[in-house]
Amino acid sequence: MKTTDQLIDDLLDLAFAEDVGDGDHTTLSTIPAEEMGRQRLIIKEEGILAGVSIAAKVFARFDPELKMTVNISDGAHVRPGDVAFVVEGKVRSLLQTERVMLNIMQRMSGIATTTAKYQACLDGLACKVLDTRKTTPGMRMLEKMAVKIGGGENHRIGLVDMILIKDNHVDFAGGIPQAVSAAKSYCKQNDKNLKIELEVRNEDEIRQALEAGVDRIMLDNFTPERTRSAVKLIRSVNPDVEIESSGGITLDTLRSYGECGVDFISVGALTHSVKGLDMSFKAF
Repeated sequence: MKTTDQLIDDLLDLAFAEDVGDGDHTTLSTIPAEEMGRQRLIIKEEGILAGVSIAAKVFARFDPELKMTVNISDGAHVRPGDVAFVVEGKVRSLLQTERVMLNIMQRMSGIATTTAKYQACLDGLACKVLDTRKTTPGMRMLEKMAVKIGGGENHRIGLVDMILIKDNHVDFAGGIPQAVSAAKSYCKQNDKNLKIELEVRNEDEIRQALEAGVDRIMLDNFTPERTRSAVKLIRSVNPDVEIESSGGITLDTLRSYGECGVDFISVGALTHSVKGLDMSFKAF
């Protein structure tokens, strides 16, 4: 499996291939090859800044001679007018990297800002908001990085770092005991040290999950009232089992679930429908 850095490099190569192609003909035709200049990233909307470290990779990968001076780091609360960083070097390079950098910065900052709002709703509770696999193809590593920057936690990165047995797996496997048993056998046979999480839909499935001995139970589409009862049942049998709420939970309902005593709340909206944070890259 490729490392995170390798996946990010691949993403940047693809981004340049689709945006720059065989050359930015507007820039190449209007800007002399040796002309030097500088641009600054200006924040135009309040939020949480994310992607500065990736912006540095964008500039370095396209033109190692570009010099970036960072004023504001990832995770900072920014406001309109703030200047996050300044980049100096060949004007052609500045212009050709602008859109790739902005697309990444705006997307990551939007996710970090949204995540911070969700996590703030859980202030004072021992509960963390989680992302999901509902990410933009190819950008998962960056989007999950942005969730962490915004104060949330990452669920599994992909299908390789955790076993999550969902309803379809259970149905195809013939039931919860069969699915969990098969997962444990698979891990043992393949020397995999993976947590096993099981999605449940009712109290009977919770009891089967507890009997099967999973590491985490996901309460799928439970109401807050049902969640509170489920948490009480799970804690009475095995207080060490992690509990996650998932399914249709919004910013308005988030705290009511957190107050039920769950450890995690997974929210697909952190990544699948977020609005980018407004910013611009201007010459000066």
